[in-house]
Amino acid sequence: MTTISGAARNRLMPRFSISILTVCFTAALVGVAAIPQATAQAPGAASERRAATPPDRSQVERRLQSVKTLIESSSAARQVEASGNAPAQAQRNKARQLWRHAEEAFAAGDLRSASGLLDDAARQLFEGVRMLAGERDKTENLAAALATRMESARALLAAQKRISVEKPGSGGADTAQRIGSMLDEARVHLAAQRNAEASVLVDQAYLMAKVSIGAMRGGDTLVRSLKFASKEEEYHYEIDRNDTHQMLFRILVQKQAGDAGTGRAFVERAAELRREADAAGRNGEYATGIRLLEDSTRELVRAIRGAGVFIPG
Repeated sequence: MTTISGAARNRLMPRFSISILTVCFTAALVGVAAIPQATAQAPGAASERRAATPPDRSQVERRLQSVKTLIESSSAARQVEASGNAPAQAQRNKARQLWRHAEEAFAAGDLRSASGLLDDAARQLFEGVRMLAGERDKTENLAAALATRMESARALLAAQKRISVEKPGSGGADTAQRIGSMLDEARVHLAAQRNAEASVLVDQAYLMAKVSIGAMRGGDTLVRSLKFASKEEEYHYEIDRNDTHQMLFRILVQKQAGDAGTGRAFVERAAELRREADAAGRNGEYATGIRLLEDSTRELVRAIRGAGVFIPG
């Protein structure tokens, strides 16, 4: 009898234990006692694997039934079926195909192939379930991030309301009401886990509040109280304001009306002015760039209003 040294045994035992636990876990899920197979699969010489006892016919027959139950009617199978997740459902279909091949191998008397195919079939279904778990995690993370963005939009709306009280003739109150309605609708979508619909409304509300605040402050002592340290700093402030109006137009108008039609002339003029402003900024002509950016933003305001969405400005 061959004696294994203590050091060699220490190296082999962790791998052997992992193999045993893995196979037993899989076997428990499909209702099969697979410890004899685990022993055959333990790390060792290739000759030992070849000499392993072939699978028992009655055992493979039982596994055919248990794996079929796993694929077709287990709680895992029902989760995949109800999820609507195409990749997970594709994994289940692969499992079904492998099970059919296993059934054919069993009928032909190839018990070893049938057993291996059943292992593969179970793994395919488990992979589909793992995909669902990953999708749930992703959805939960998206919902949490969306809730945070909604709070940011509500905070911006509160600031917008305070400024609209200071400037009652600006139209800010009507805008605030519209923003509030958007956020209320977004909250309903979020509660129903319709994250895509909620996300669009939150983005719209946030940008409208930001644009409204900038418009109500524009040209008076409120915006001048920002006390820009230099013309370059003010230039970058106007860049941000122009970018915000561009995003608002894309989200609020283009997605509803398409690229053609609504506000095209205003948007084209705004883009031309923005290019000139960018060139002025690159040359260090920040005062000129500021003027061009303000003109570009005014064109974007006209485009948004022309689409029937009133914003101050």
